[in-house]
Amino acid sequence: MIDIYTDGACKGNPGVGGWGVLIVDGPLKREIYGGELATTNNKMELKAVIMALKELSSGDIVNVYTDSTYVLKGIQEWIINWKKNGWKSSNKKPVKNKELWIELDQMTSLFNLKWFWVKGHSGHPGNERADLLANKGVSTTMEQV
Repeated sequence: MIDIYTDGACKGNPGVGGWGVLIVDGPLKREIYGGELATTNNKMELKAVIMALKELSSGDIVNVYTDSTYVLKGIQEWIINWKKNGWKSSNKKPVKNKELWIELDQMTSLFNLKWFWVKGHSGHPGNERADLLANKGVSTTMEQV
């Protein structure tokens, strides 16, 4: 069983953003992060999960920990109706971040996933590390400008 802790960050919304991931596979820990110049916090939250799953092997049993209710409700609840309604939200408008949702949806079929929400900035070690990595992604991206 693999635990992944994901987080996104944004300086300005939209603004310079970052995503961070801590992957815990038994005694092994891996950290990855990155960022984008013109993005939103929600995009970075989604990107963190996508990038984490890209690091894993198909068929892995994975616990996903996120502090984003947007990601959690989106992938567990909202996406069902979005797909039924041609990627329209309940107010009949196009779903925001559709491309990322489609990518995440496709990737989730490759794994045995369990989703967990953790309160952000509450001292949870995995979430705190993912937050630090997401902010490192912001800083690294800002340095590239």
